[in-house]
Amino acid sequence: MLCVQRPIRSSRSTPVAATDVRPKITLACVECKERNYITKKNRRNNPDRMEMKKHCPRCNAHTAHRETR
Repeated sequence: MLCVQRPIRSSRSTPVAATDVRPKITLACVECKERNYITKKNRRNNPDRMEMKKHCPRCNAHTAHRETR
């Protein structure tokens, strides 16, 4: 029987979320405050908080959704 060992991965190879160029952000409805969407944004192109119109199932309408922390 042949025993094969797997190489040990170092913890340095995993990306850090705080310094990630494209972090995951959560979008919350401005009217009902429900967090409906998760998306990614480019931190270099959009350093400010994102806001876009999306459909809110709770309000049943297209409303503004803003980035939350």
